[in-house]
Amino acid sequence: MARRAVLFDLGGVLFGPGLQHFLGSCEQDCALPRNFLRKVMFAGGSDSPYAKMMRGQITLSQLFSEMEEGCRQHATTSGITLPDTFSVARAFEEMAAKGTVNAPLLQAARVLRRNGFKTCVLTNNWVDDSAGRLFTATLMNLLHRHFDLVIESCRVGMQKPDPEIYKYALDALQAKPQEVILLDDIGENLKPAQEMGMATLLVRDTETVLKELEELSGVQLLNQQEPLPTACDPSNMTHGYVPIRHGVQLHFVEMGQGPVICLCHGFPECWLSWRFQIPALVDAGFRVIALEMKGYGESTAPLDIEEYSQEQICKDLVVFLDKLGIPQTVLVGHDWGGAVVWNMALFYPERVRAVASLNTPYRPANPFVDVVEKMKSIPTFDYQFYFQEPGVAEAELERDIGRTLKVLIRSTRREDRLPITFDFHRVRERGGLLVGFPENPPASQILHGPELQYYIQCFQKSGFSGPLNWYRNIKPNWRWALSAKDRKITMPALMVTAGKDVVLHPSMSKGMEEWIPQLHREHIEKCGHWTQMERPAVLNRILVEWLEGLPPDPPLPTISRL
Repeated sequence: MARRAVLFDLGGVLFGPGLQHFLGSCEQDCALPRNFLRKVMFAGGSDSPYAKMMRGQITLSQLFSEMEEGCRQHATTSGITLPDTFSVARAFEEMAAKGTVNAPLLQAARVLRRNGFKTCVLTNNWVDDSAGRLFTATLMNLLHRHFDLVIESCRVGMQKPDPEIYKYALDALQAKPQEVILLDDIGENLKPAQEMGMATLLVRDTETVLKELEELSGVQLLNQQEPLPTACDPSNMTHGYVPIRHGVQLHFVEMGQGPVICLCHGFPECWLSWRFQIPALVDAGFRVIALEMKGYGESTAPLDIEEYSQEQICKDLVVFLDKLGIPQTVLVGHDWGGAVVWNMALFYPERVRAVASLNTPYRPANPFVDVVEKMKSIPTFDYQFYFQEPGVAEAELERDIGRTLKVLIRSTRREDRLPITFDFHRVRERGGLLVGFPENPPASQILHGPELQYYIQCFQKSGFSGPLNWYRNIKPNWRWALSAKDRKITMPALMVTAGKDVVLHPSMSKGMEEWIPQLHREHIEKCGHWTQMERPAVLNRILVEWLEGLPPDPPLPTISRL
């Protein structure tokens, strides 16, 4: 019978060191006899403070009280002197502070999940009402994002190695024992699972258990060059809608707590283009808001072309921030979203803590060269002139939305290429953007399955007129930019270039430092235009490292009431 679910213990497996190691370490630090704390914690068997806490009958702070009393009594009867500084609560806080997430095992769980396995955390855990409960909350929040199911003993009134909690997990997973693998660092917890027919792995060191898990699951977990990060699911996201003004509404999704990051997508995409970045940025401690830009998906698509000028888009974004009560944010944009975030930094710098663009460079407007003539001199921009006549490109792109997206959104990997490549130079001469491409192209490696279907639904709802109208404001955008041609962008900024982007080529970003003094550069050579999807792991590392290096947020000013 094929295995299709993996159960992970928490303490000692996904997060460590475990409780057993902690007790021994604490006894050494306090110069207590070996097993002193164990005897107190486990005294009474199924009615011990530990057992009651694990079943949720008492909370963690109540355990502290019971253990403090138990330690004093045991010390008195054993003739032991407790240190003056002895504190069970402080010892638990130190355990949390010293603990770390086992990143390779967490990554293995992600890979298994993407390969069709149900993943579950099955843990003996407590109701934490202690002073350090925020740590527990943060850890549990991370687990709920990355696993299909989290089962805590204190929530179900059963604890390992009670066979009933294993039966409970099987029912929750709708799996038979022979379909399940269990990882735990305590042998006693594995025995009931073995007797039920589960495959079990005793965790002693990470590398060994990964090899064993790879053999049992049949999924490659070791030596992966660049495993995909966790992606968010639209059905599990918080969706919001902000009315900007009559007839204009912006849809967004959000997740996390902390300093705000707003993500702005490009053409022809939707907020889901950031699906690999959202969980990673949340894990790094940020509140992430991914906008659905005007004209796309569940955001409204006004008919007027002027609604899609950069000036109006930025005005709308300021209203969006106002209505969510966000005075300042980090802005990250890709493609057209990159243009938006540079313009926000230029025209509304007080609202932008820092700014990052993927692929899209910043160049100040040149008053001496007509922007249309300049673009006509660049052959790769011919497709933008094909987009200018309302209704023409819409007819082609909307005829078969699935085909349109499968042709446009592909990686630069050899195995993902279509028989012919894009020729942006002569789109108008050929009579269309997609002319010559297969009528039924194979699925793209970076946009397929449920994600592709979500994209299709977005464009079935919005159509392509709104997205194409972004291209129909060349002159208005230039005139607006001219009003700020001598300004500089002074906040911290990040420019990520992609070596294989044939339209937004890295060479176009040359000289940006003259206008952006705090510019930090990163480059991903083996990457095309769809950076967030083609190289998500690399991009996530770049974004998180840059964000963590930003100056801390100053305290919010107190503005006196009038």
